[in-house]
Amino acid sequence: MSETPMPLPCPLCHASPLTPFTEVRGRRYLRCGTCAVTVLDPAQLPTPEEERAEYGLHRNDPGDPGYRRFLAQATDPLLERLLPGAEGLDFGSGPGPAIAAMLGERGFAVRNHDPLFHPDADALARRYDFVTCTEVAEHFHHPAAGFAQLDGLLKPGGWLALMTGVLYDDAGFAGWSYIREISHVAFYRPETLAWIAGRFGWTLEMAGRNVALFRKG
Repeated sequence: MSETPMPLPCPLCHASPLTPFTEVRGRRYLRCGTCAVTVLDPAQLPTPEEERAEYGLHRNDPGDPGYRRFLAQATDPLLERLLPGAEGLDFGSGPGPAIAAMLGERGFAVRNHDPLFHPDADALARRYDFVTCTEVAEHFHHPAAGFAQLDGLLKPGGWLALMTGVLYDDAGFAGWSYIREISHVAFYRPETLAWIAGRFGWTLEMAGRNVALFRKG
């Protein structure tokens, strides 16, 4: 007689067990009943080698006007809130660190960290007036640890500019282009973002459909 598998705890809030949400093209997705995060079944998470191969298909050129316009969805509202001389970190800067270039042109010093392309332990040992995290949170295998790390990187009063595809439409999930990349494994509903803000004592402003600005208390 086979044993019933133990329910998996939510990797973000740890408050509720994950329950089946849906299956798309053989990939199983689970949902938390407390924070509403939706995640890929941990048994199907991609390996670092698979992730690196997928990232190699991206063309993130810091000089590409289209890519800059895409990132400006997060950087433009952030710039409106920064004081002169603010220093920041681009967390998950990728192979082409465009945000550091874009904000550097506006007079702000920005360091880069990316575990695959720009690992910088020294950068992670400091705290910043602002942190950008664009198209990164959906890659978190361990969202609780990821957001706790972001919290630790912020000074009191600091800003976190988070850009990720927000899951507004459960009914359209199977056809959502955002789930097609194998490295996209965690998806956040608006109530998930609100839960994250409450967990860390951050305030939350939605600066766009897929851009959340958090301010650390």
